[in-house]
Amino acid sequence: MDDKEPEFKEILDNISDGVYFVDRDRHITYWNKGAEQITGYSAGQVIGLRCMDNLLNHVTENGIQLCLNGCPLHATIADGKKRQAEVYLHDADGQRIPVMVHTSPIRDENNGVIGAVETFSDNSLVHSFRHQVRRLEDATLLDHLTGIGNRRFIERRLEIALLEFQQHHTPSGILFMDIDRFKAINDTYGHDNGDRVLRMVANTLRHNLRVEDAIARWGGEEFVALLTGMDYNDLGRMAEKLNTLIAASSLQINDSTVSVTISVGGTIILPEDDSIQSIIKRADQNMYKNKLASPNRKSGISNRTRKKGA
Repeated sequence: MDDKEPEFKEILDNISDGVYFVDRDRHITYWNKGAEQITGYSAGQVIGLRCMDNLLNHVTENGIQLCLNGCPLHATIADGKKRQAEVYLHDADGQRIPVMVHTSPIRDENNGVIGAVETFSDNSLVHSFRHQVRRLEDATLLDHLTGIGNRRFIERRLEIALLEFQQHHTPSGILFMDIDRFKAINDTYGHDNGDRVLRMVANTLRHNLRVEDAIARWGGEEFVALLTGMDYNDLGRMAEKLNTLIAASSLQINDSTVSVTISVGGTIILPEDDSIQSIIKRADQNMYKNKLASPNRKSGISNRTRKKGA
């Protein structure tokens, strides 16, 4: 720092934010008390080092190392523009701390950039608050029994799918699924085991859809899957696949192996005046027709008694 250092140092050393100065070669020339407190590195340890030597090892939430690629301080020195970024720094104890970084140029009397100043503040509370909000938001969209989305979740996803169809003609379809003879499972094995069956079906559906698809429990023993980029043929193949996989799943309840089947109805989002209600209604009606049209289908419950010791 220059001869103005004494009048600035006392001010900067009494703020809680971290502040440090670098020259054009990114050598650290000043390191305040706030920087010491947040990072655990003393001024004596860092002054004279270059920030580009990855001292703080700034990374984004995606793991990109900013000191080596995309450093806001380096960019500010290059073009004289202020910047801000949310990053994670590496403190003296090896921990990752979320910080909000602001960079500004340091200019000489001719307005030339001779270095830069970076201020950074601990962003942990903001980060924690955002995480809590996300958790609360997730909780309102989660079916707590099965761990998949709930009706509100799939309705939101359907709203997005409708908008994408209207704006970009992106095709999407849904499958409406109902566990056959589910009441008999509750009556025979009890509601706790009925819940186990619901979780088994939900997990089988979740693990056998694509990443871009969505699955939710619509209510009771009914499930809805939103499938993007599918025509009727694709939808039919997916319905058969899920039907087969559900039928091949089973639970061991006491001495019995219990499996279930599902009835499935599907539909594609149609042009113009389609709505969430009309889409669900069509898929539900198709599912009900399928259930009525298959009187000889596999029983909703397969109860194969194990032999003792088997």
